[in-house]
Amino acid sequence: MFKVDLKKKILDANEQCAFENTKLLAGKKVFCLNMISSPGSGKTTILAKTITNLKAKLKIAVIEGDIKTDIDTQKIKTTGAPAVQINTHGACHLSAEQITAGLHNLPLDKLDVVIIENVGNLVCPTDFELGENAKLAVLSVAEGDDKPAKYPAIFSKSKALLINKMDLLKVVDFDLERVKADARRLNPGLEIFPISAKTGEGMQNWYDWLLDQAGQNPR
Repeated sequence: MFKVDLKKKILDANEQCAFENTKLLAGKKVFCLNMISSPGSGKTTILAKTITNLKAKLKIAVIEGDIKTDIDTQKIKTTGAPAVQINTHGACHLSAEQITAGLHNLPLDKLDVVIIENVGNLVCPTDFELGENAKLAVLSVAEGDDKPAKYPAIFSKSKALLINKMDLLKVVDFDLERVKADARRLNPGLEIFPISAKTGEGMQNWYDWLLDQAGQNPR
């Protein structure tokens, strides 16, 4: 009996579309990050602070992925940055085809960086390439220190990890060194930045890394 691996077929189609997105971004000299985390990790707040504080150095746009609403897009737009909303209507991840549509609604000729804020989920988005230069994982201390061990794929595939809400470290049960050790066992080259988007703690280290990746760091 002839069998079709539906998941493989879907992933192959997605990979081809992701490749076209990569070519488009490279042609425009735009650096792209795929930001992945659980809901509530603080992705949108991190992005808003980053856009505001790097406005003089980087032109950043955001593609927002959510199941419903444009709440996060409206928050990004208050910074003055271009933002495109993609609603998945139940799907737990963005697809490369959806990103293609988003990119064609952004002024790529005027941008240095596009950051994709994926749907809040540590599992599904990891399997779907979108055409990004790198994946960026975000983990908040409120989620617990067992996440790299329980959800290894995203930590093994990411180029950097932001550990957010460090201002809560004294009031939650979170072993920072355990997270670093577990994540680096999966991915020895992983860059790890403990930060607090609320207080600004550690944010400059993240900014410097982003500037380096985008080729705009004046240092």
